[in-house]
Amino acid sequence: MSPARPLTRRSFLSHSTASAAAALTAFPFPYVQAADKTAPEFHGAVIGHGTHRYRVDKLWSQADATKVPVNNCHEMVQVRDGRLFMLTDQAKNNMLIYDKKGALLGTWTLNLGGAHGLSLVREGDKEVLWITDTKGRVLKADLEGKILLELPTAAECGAYPVGQKYAPTEATASPDGTIYVADGYGSQFVLRFDAAGKFLDKFGGKSDLAPGKFLQAHGVAIDTRTPEPLLLCTERMRNEFQWFTLDGKFVRSVYLPGAFISRPVISGEHLLAGVCFGMIPNDYRPKLNRGFVTILDKDNRVISNPGGTAPKFDDNGQVLLMMQEQAVIQHGHDVCADDQGDLYVCQWNANKVYPYKLHRV
Repeated sequence: MSPARPLTRRSFLSHSTASAAAALTAFPFPYVQAADKTAPEFHGAVIGHGTHRYRVDKLWSQADATKVPVNNCHEMVQVRDGRLFMLTDQAKNNMLIYDKKGALLGTWTLNLGGAHGLSLVREGDKEVLWITDTKGRVLKADLEGKILLELPTAAECGAYPVGQKYAPTEATASPDGTIYVADGYGSQFVLRFDAAGKFLDKFGGKSDLAPGKFLQAHGVAIDTRTPEPLLLCTERMRNEFQWFTLDGKFVRSVYLPGAFISRPVISGEHLLAGVCFGMIPNDYRPKLNRGFVTILDKDNRVISNPGGTAPKFDDNGQVLLMMQEQAVIQHGHDVCADDQGDLYVCQWNANKVYPYKLHRV
């Protein structure tokens, strides 16, 4: 048998992409086990590293699954008054509203069977939600679920020719009102619209390794930690965060080998993301591993991986391969950081579990 070749960024990406792409469309995953609320594994365990360690609370949600079912718990945000809004693709109740203790305060729905992306945007004193349905709808709603604006599809606004695949995964808006839509399950562009919903232009597009291009433009957020705000995108298949100017020019990227990051979340000076799964390289043949949470500091250096391996670095400061270490999280799709520093993990393809809370210790 010939010896295994060394793992490099290019080889890891090129040989893991096909496996990961197939896995994203193969349901159910054979290694997923249902959460057992009578004896939940890892409930009460402490996970994480350094200054960012957390106690796992798998029983946080007090929602009754017989009355308020969920499918995939995709994303969660905290509004100014402390309430937590959680988006699910269960069309009967797309939005579950919690307090920080896990009590369910209310629900509402827009009857979206592909509800996937949720971003909170402040417009002066008003807070609005950008909700993305992978079936092609991008909606701006108030906190009561009233639709305030719906964007045209990529074909309707002329961004794509009729018939080109459009399956948006996330939308957000910059301080000047410009709207950004990531077509993460479609043609891998980021579309820009003005505040009134008029299409402006697009950037990105599909490419294996070209900077500023995507294999999967999964999530978008506005990074306000820099002197001038930047658009931050998750390139999930290439295990990267990518930054762009607000008019779409590529600035830089950070590589997180092994981590299929879902949505970028800015919390103070930190950058967080749920990891839907990692890759285990084995004799140059990657195998799938399950998820965790990753936390980066103000310099975009990994400082903690709750549920994952402790971050280690090479001599150039590049973080080394990250994998799941404790099987707390099946497939992390989002992490929400509240105003007390606690985290909430939303999962997809995890047997319809409600979010877990990670209490900071």
